[in-house]
Amino acid sequence: MSWTRATAEAKRAQAAERLREAAARAARVLSEPKGDRRADAGMSTAEYAVGTIAACGFAGLLFKVVTSPDVQQMLVSLVQKALALAG
Repeated sequence: MSWTRATAEAKRAQAAERLREAAARAARVLSEPKGDRRADAGMSTAEYAVGTIAACGFAGLLFKVVTSPDVQQMLVSLVQKALALAG
């Protein structure tokens, strides 16, 4: 294809039209109310950190409860009763 002044003008016109369309799309997106965007979907890194610390705290508490002598005796008794019923 040989480049002529007419093809160069046509290419410029196409590029200008694409630029106008892109600018119109950007203007529509930027003019939407902020609440319509899903910017707050999901958890942020800080929320993951707080959730992880809370889960670790709960795991520590559960470990202390399960390893206490009273709860251990109750669990051993429960397993022994279950084995007695099964066997």
